[in-house]
Amino acid sequence: MAIVTVPEKSVAVNPLKQSQALGASLAFLGLKGMIPLFHGSQGCTAFAKVVLVRHFREAIPLATTAMTEVTTILGGEDNVEQALLTLVEKAKPEIIGLCTTGLTETRGDDIERFLKDIRDRHRELDHIPVIFAPTPDFKGALQDGFATAVESIVKEIPQAGGIRSEQVTILAGSAFTPGDLQEIKEIVTAFGLEPIFVPDLGASLDGHLEDNYSAVTGSGTTVKQLRQVGCSAFTIALGESMRGAAKILDERFNIPYEVFGELTGLEPVDEFLQALSILSSNPVPEKYRRQRRQLQDAMLDTHFYFGAKRVSLALEPDLLWATVRFLQSMGSQIHAAVTTTRSPLLEKLPIKSVTIGDLEDFEELAVGSDLLIGNSNLGTIAKRLSIPLYRLGLPIYDRLGNGLFTKVGYRGTMELLFGIGNLFLEAEEERVKHFFND
Repeated sequence: MAIVTVPEKSVAVNPLKQSQALGASLAFLGLKGMIPLFHGSQGCTAFAKVVLVRHFREAIPLATTAMTEVTTILGGEDNVEQALLTLVEKAKPEIIGLCTTGLTETRGDDIERFLKDIRDRHRELDHIPVIFAPTPDFKGALQDGFATAVESIVKEIPQAGGIRSEQVTILAGSAFTPGDLQEIKEIVTAFGLEPIFVPDLGASLDGHLEDNYSAVTGSGTTVKQLRQVGCSAFTIALGESMRGAAKILDERFNIPYEVFGELTGLEPVDEFLQALSILSSNPVPEKYRRQRRQLQDAMLDTHFYFGAKRVSLALEPDLLWATVRFLQSMGSQIHAAVTTTRSPLLEKLPIKSVTIGDLEDFEELAVGSDLLIGNSNLGTIAKRLSIPLYRLGLPIYDRLGNGLFTKVGYRGTMELLFGIGNLFLEAEEERVKHFFND
């Protein structure tokens, strides 16, 4: 059981966390024909767009209500109305995701009333779902905003219908990359099941070229699929942060669910495949049995380099949980753990303590580590401490291929295993070189 520590200081120095609004917009980008709309100043939207573009190196559709000093004082209903009408006219979205920001949350705009009044005045908006996610950026973090958006989606869109025995809903948390979701989709369909991902970043942000330019997302979960979620026989929640959305589907449609906190590592993947086998009444396909043997061999090849290594991590709670469990399964020690926001997982972490803090806290705690794990903002810390950095999380702006990076399933675990193992191997070679030079 971990002791959760929150440093008592007035400001964040070198912040680790990303905003809730950024997390919600990322979730919305997994829906087809979507354009996220930030209710706030232009700067809020511009910052989120820059972060996502640098990480995925893709065109990211985001819009803003462009609040000014005057409209902030007088109220933002007119800005929301004008933004919705302009988007419908010019971008022609199939669905719109509306996120609040710190500016409008502080003012206290009643967005649900705004939307009701706007729809009453403009019947041309009747055919377009507008999903509202309250995401103040003065509290919480990316994971919270992502979870809030998914919960708003499953509250609003799905409709009741006859149960389809082979259809399953997969609620994918912010810890999973587009490449992860593609791997999970391949695994689930191999059992004869028909998954509906909410959201499906594996279709929208996997780095493919569309036939034509579009001002909205060209791929992802469709509105039709979202409406069919109420017909699923089962819900698979990936990440503890998705438990709330799974409960909503259970309450609305009486759909049973199971939460998988991680899909990285031999035992977690075994459990996931076993659950799919029971759910589908089909045996585990032979290709995954072979991949399992490959992973076992990879673990034998690499465990010499992982054993007793001291690792410090700065990650969102869901990703922190999965990475800590994976590293400990390989014999590594957790030297320090820093995260961004509260989560039920934190107290359950099998380490001494975890800090909800910033990168200043992380730098102080990480001294003496053999490896750092976190996003690209840890790069300068790694250089100052002369410790290797394995990049994980968001944003990663000094490496390519972030959209297709995979760390789940047997194959993804091997990719993570070799990526971290090679850093340990390089560090070992450097130490040997220095020893003989001295």
